[in-house]
Amino acid sequence: MLQGVPETFEPPPPFRFIHNRWRCEAYHYVELPTWLQENKIRNQVARWQRLKLSLHDPREPHDYQLEALHAWVAAEKRGSVVIPTGAGKTFIALHAMHKANASTVILVSTVSLLYQWYVVLSNTFQTEIGVYYHAEKKVLPITVTTYHSAGDLMAEHGNEFRLLICDEVHHLPARTWGEAALMSPAPYRLGLTATYPDEAEQTGERWRLDDLLGPIVYTKRIEALLGKQLADYRTQRIRVDLTPEERAEYDATYKLYISYIREHRLRGSHGPNWLHELFRLSNVDVEARQALLARQRLWEIIEGCQEKLAMLEQLLREYSHERILIFTESNALAYQLSRQYLIPAITHETGVAERKHILESFQEGRYRALITAKVLNEGIDVPEAKVAIILGGSSSKREYIQRLGRILRKRELKQAVLFEILVRKTIEESKAQRRRVAREDC
Repeated sequence: MLQGVPETFEPPPPFRFIHNRWRCEAYHYVELPTWLQENKIRNQVARWQRLKLSLHDPREPHDYQLEALHAWVAAEKRGSVVIPTGAGKTFIALHAMHKANASTVILVSTVSLLYQWYVVLSNTFQTEIGVYYHAEKKVLPITVTTYHSAGDLMAEHGNEFRLLICDEVHHLPARTWGEAALMSPAPYRLGLTATYPDEAEQTGERWRLDDLLGPIVYTKRIEALLGKQLADYRTQRIRVDLTPEERAEYDATYKLYISYIREHRLRGSHGPNWLHELFRLSNVDVEARQALLARQRLWEIIEGCQEKLAMLEQLLREYSHERILIFTESNALAYQLSRQYLIPAITHETGVAERKHILESFQEGRYRALITAKVLNEGIDVPEAKVAIILGGSSSKREYIQRLGRILRKRELKQAVLFEILVRKTIEESKAQRRRVAREDC
């Protein structure tokens, strides 16, 4: 906001005259210092600190990590780095912070990731780290917050940070979450992800990452790292059938579901947003509610069908000597399998202490297998496993790539393998076929 400047004054395009003041969104600040100086306007925006950070990490960056860092610096410390899960995005961010040597705020998608970043930052820089979320609000020159809480943080302390780091940046285009970057004047910005959002995910009411953070400055495909920094891998789809009883229930349920979708032409009228429209209609239309419940039942039949669970048991026996990650779509199935096979499960309901114990035990080999319902898809550092088994084929391309990344950390000369168990002639099989994830997509 410009104070003491009349409406007749003509500032640059980002400014608009609102409520008797010339104003612009904070993310335009990077464009303004020179103009402010030329027009002899006192600049009171920046309140960030210059730090003297020392790296307490003996690891040497890989060549591609140095390339990513140099590309970001060459782009005036603005833009996104896109590299596969397990390839060291956090390590790049730590070196970016060391290069910037300025107060920094890191945005993450979950409280679990907030805790993980807190530990890594504390160990790497040997300094006190701030955290800002619903349970704790401590703001320091280096602070970690969640996307959910970032708006409140920026409103009060946004001008205290010169570097903005957005982890799992594919979340940022969401309307409410992107506003945190909009409210920040930080001239330095770094986005990190393995799955950069496509054009459709940055249109309509969603923000564009180019505007909020800058362009993609570095990309490394998974195939370039396989066998070097990441383990080589193979994927295998295993198709099973429903029992006659399961098929009869599936067909009847599918008829109820698809009849409503076709009758109301949801896919034709709402395109990729047809499911959101079904959810909306389910609040006011009994038939829409029945169709939505039928869709949920279809996935329950698919995920828990007898042959799929029998194949899981066969794979558990065949790979009993390896560490195995099992991915389900629902908490209910995760807990069912946990009880049946005495395998620990991690869901969004799992407490921090219990999750820490399970992951450490998995790392040390006391647990040979681990079941999770979505929460380990993204960001969380998971101990190395060489086998992943996906029981739910409703996952998106992004989730599939993230799950693959859970088994690609290279510790030994072993090929990783990802099994996806699909049920023939169901919506699961057709969705998996449409996804068609190739190595160049990862």
